[in-house]
Amino acid sequence: MEYENCTLISIKMLMLNEKNGKTTVENLSLILTEKLLFSFQEQKGDVFEPVRERIKKQKKRIRTAGTDYLTFALLDIVVDNYLYVLGFLGDKIETLEENLLINPTQNIITEINNYKRELNFLRKNIKPAKEMIFSLAKTDTDFIKENTYIYFKELEDNISQANDATDNYREILSDQLNIYHTTISSKLNDIMRFLTIFSVIFIPLTFIAGIYGTNFEYIPELSYKYSYFIMWGIMLVTAIAMLLFFKNKKWF
Repeated sequence: MEYENCTLISIKMLMLNEKNGKTTVENLSLILTEKLLFSFQEQKGDVFEPVRERIKKQKKRIRTAGTDYLTFALLDIVVDNYLYVLGFLGDKIETLEENLLINPTQNIITEINNYKRELNFLRKNIKPAKEMIFSLAKTDTDFIKENTYIYFKELEDNISQANDATDNYREILSDQLNIYHTTISSKLNDIMRFLTIFSVIFIPLTFIAGIYGTNFEYIPELSYKYSYFIMWGIMLVTAIAMLLFFKNKKWF
């Protein structure tokens, strides 16, 4: 936001807790003037320690380039942190994909939904930052020197990369969800195929057993002492023949 004697810059800053994997957000406000740069954070932190170290080591550019370059340096840290948080989340998503292929369980659905919510949260904060940086890079203000705009163009590339990463990871999660449903559906089809084959095999066996279990007074085979074994032989041959037929058709 442009004022007569300063430029106000407001951006969301993401902070990652690696112990629990949670990401928090806080507002960062910068007031850019010709000779001074004021920064306001909600919480005390050391995210800008690399910039402080560069100043302490008397790096020529950051000490002499002016407040506009210092503004770029701070925003660059914020955007780099976006990429770091997304990289951390991306590693977990890739690990989830490996587990999905090895052992798809119901818990994976919960994890996918959790990652989707987290990505939506990140995207909701990164998208306004992208719009702000693009707007800042095009702003015609006296507080940003002409030779500094090239650095803000670099910021545009980095914030675009972060924004694209959120979209890419969302697509990956959607693909993983489809893979899960396809895998479960395939397993269900295998189970149904097995049960169908099992049922089809026992239909003729039940038919044979039903005939010889009838209560007619005269059945010729009953008086033959090997009839029982012959019946079992016919049933086994029938079952084996049907299994070979199914295998030849590649139904299992």
